[in-house]
Amino acid sequence: MATNFWELLQQHQGDLTKSGRTVADYLVQHAAEAQYLSISSLAKECCVAEATVFRFCRALGFEGYHEMRIALAQANATGALVNQHVPEPDADTATLCEHASALLMTTINGTQNNLSPEAVDKASELMHKARQVYCLGQGGSMYIANDICARFACISTKFRTAGDSHMQLITASLMTPEDVVLFVSYSGATRDMLETLRAAKAAGAKIILLTHYEDSPGAKLADIVLLCGAQESPLDSGNIPVKVALLYVAEVLVLRYTMDDPENANAAQDRTSEALAVKML
Repeated sequence: MATNFWELLQQHQGDLTKSGRTVADYLVQHAAEAQYLSISSLAKECCVAEATVFRFCRALGFEGYHEMRIALAQANATGALVNQHVPEPDADTATLCEHASALLMTTINGTQNNLSPEAVDKASELMHKARQVYCLGQGGSMYIANDICARFACISTKFRTAGDSHMQLITASLMTPEDVVLFVSYSGATRDMLETLRAAKAAGAKIILLTHYEDSPGAKLADIVLLCGAQESPLDSGNIPVKVALLYVAEVLVLRYTMDDPENANAAQDRTSEALAVKML
């Protein structure tokens, strides 16, 4: 929308309910943090229902929460992580290197603080017991899921992936209670993901979700949630620090999975390394 978020808020103050004004007050006082919150998280912070937040967005003229969050981020004029400064337009490459390094270190430290060791242990146990483990994701997350699948494929043949959202839904519908889904979704709130997870759950499969939001719709369907700590502005979707955070979680999971059955895992890695040796010059 062309009008600035804060101008819209000022124009529609009279249209807001008492609960809506509570949301507005929170956004005014916590603008920088709020742009990273899911609708569930914002509702929790404001002590209101998610429906109240949605009505607040509609009262301002937005189609929904995501459109409102983008407008808020634009008004905040930042595409960087919290507490990180955007490089000046004339910054030299050395400064950009330092900036990128700071972003990645912040991402990894935040993820390490958010990731539950107990959740990793339970996820590894589920995968060891599984008949097959399907590494899935959509959009940019699909490529991360494929990378995770490729990493585990050097240890066991039980790891699989699927193509687009249609193939993932078909695959999910044919799963059994012996199967596990390892789904990658930063937001945990995409329609295609929810369709796939609901089908997998209806088939009896267990679900492990790699996400940033523990209160997301996807997290509510998951048996185990593995949290990454990276914050992604709605103006910077698909940024590399988020991918690093998700891959960090995946690496911890690979290490745990390997250490839980070192004899077989190490033997498998030796065999796959030997098999690939002929491919090298």
